[in-house]
Amino acid sequence: MLRLCIIAAAGVLCQPPAAGAIYKCHEGARVSYGDRPCTGAGAAFPVRAAPAPDPDTQARLERARDAVREREKLRAAHALREERDAARAERAALAVHKRCAKLRLQRRWSEEDLARSRGEAQQAARLKLRRQVEALALECPA
Repeated sequence: MLRLCIIAAAGVLCQPPAAGAIYKCHEGARVSYGDRPCTGAGAAFPVRAAPAPDPDTQARLERARDAVREREKLRAAHALREERDAARAERAALAVHKRCAKLRLQRRWSEEDLARSRGEAQQAARLKLRRQVEALALECPA
């Protein structure tokens, strides 16, 4: 019985105030609660209106909501900035990879030129190869 009263009280407190009353109906050994008058024996419990909200509490709630909205805006801006930075870093990494691939190709061509050259052209090809190797080592240390 106590449990039913607690459940009924919780139901009353959780619902918005309504005009009217709550009715406790007795149907034999069974007790039920409803929003309509009982056909048999029962009693009416008047519903009191909810008290007006405290202005200080309401103001604190609004400030808290504003703070949450502001934090959410900052988080979204930070996420967007990180996304843009990641895209920029990826483009830069691709550019470095492309540059290194180009320098490796130029070094290979210089090696081929050195293998085919004879005499004075061989000295020039050797110098060109050394410069290509140095450029590759400078820009692509791995």
